[in-house]
Amino acid sequence: MVKVSIIIPVYNTENYIEKCLNSLVNQTLQDIEIICVNDESTDNSITILNKYAQKDSRIKIINQQHAKQGAARNNGLKNAQGEYIGFVDSDDWVDLDYFEKLYNASKKYDSDLALATNIRTGNGKTKKRILLHKEEFITDLQKKMDICHQWKDGCPTNKLYRKEFLNKYNIRFPEGVSCEDKLFTTQAVYYANGIATVPDIYYYYFRNPKSTVNLSKKSKAKTDDKEIARRDVLNFLKLQNAQIRDKDFWAVKKDYKLFGIIWYRIKESFYTEKHLLFSKIPVFEKSEKKTKNDKILCNRP
Repeated sequence: MVKVSIIIPVYNTENYIEKCLNSLVNQTLQDIEIICVNDESTDNSITILNKYAQKDSRIKIINQQHAKQGAARNNGLKNAQGEYIGFVDSDDWVDLDYFEKLYNASKKYDSDLALATNIRTGNGKTKKRILLHKEEFITDLQKKMDICHQWKDGCPTNKLYRKEFLNKYNIRFPEGVSCEDKLFTTQAVYYANGIATVPDIYYYYFRNPKSTVNLSKKSKAKTDDKEIARRDVLNFLKLQNAQIRDKDFWAVKKDYKLFGIIWYRIKESFYTEKHLLFSKIPVFEKSEKKTKNDKILCNRP
């Protein structure tokens, strides 16, 4: 068993995959395997993967019919031999000591999950989306959700997961859809025995203008997938009776349409409904709980 399996879904990223692979083959933690799942790329991505695999036996290539990132990551998980699992997208990269520090923190705290700072870069801009200042082990559910910005980001790639833990709770990605990461990360954060935060290491998320996420950003299918993902997340948390803050996680409860246009929308969180005109204009909110303590829970730090 290797210490870490790194899973990379690859689809038409010939201009970026080398930078990604260079950051992985040169990791200070050498006891790793790099599983590249080629999602039926039509450019030169597979040629580049084969070139790297010939030079480094730790690189394993899996070819699949085009089925999007969720299926590619699940395929990688099925074949992973590592004690821990990391996900890296093929147009992103990481610090050279990234996996060594995440692995050491995971072992130190016997943690199911370790977390790194996530930096978004591209279009001439750089932004730290999750910035960690200290090493700590967080077990409180609300604090786990907060440290991961789970209500907003739901990012699977700036984390290290114990494989045994993912298998125990059958945590896998929804397949054939966009926004596949929201339910996966919510379940992982919820079930994890704790989160080890690791400062001063960075995952670099590149805003690739040609990525499937950006190309489909405004499409109806993308919008529908996002709403389904939000509903799945809220249903999961409600089913678990999760004791977390109201108004962080929302899902559409009812849409009223006229000539195919949404003119009135009702969204719900745990205890609150909000009513909107044309999906955006607030009309009013109503809450099932109105105690003093519930009001405190509604305030995000």
